[in-house]
Amino acid sequence: MGFVLNVLLLSVVVFTVARLLPRIHIKSYWTALVVGLVYSVINIVAGRLLVLMTLPLMVVTFGLFKLVINAFLLWVTDKIIADFEIEDLPTTLIAAILITIMDSVLRWILM
Repeated sequence: MGFVLNVLLLSVVVFTVARLLPRIHIKSYWTALVVGLVYSVINIVAGRLLVLMTLPLMVVTFGLFKLVINAFLLWVTDKIIADFEIEDLPTTLIAAILITIMDSVLRWILM
């Protein structure tokens, strides 16, 4: 799947999750597009490195530690973009879970 399509899908997912969870504030769909772009770039650059560094934890937890990594990357994205705010840690974890699930389902449908 191409990078642009990945960013667009992720933007739709982030926008949807922001509408579902009251503790996530996003200004507009354009902000969701920027969030999708920044999150994708951070995931490509740092996400793969973090997965590699935490490989033993990934094996022990059967891959569930990836959700912690996704929550961390989402938190970093929140700190970078002014018009995107997640109020607390539990909401960040829930959002990371929902984003991971929704993104996977959309990819499965489109493949």
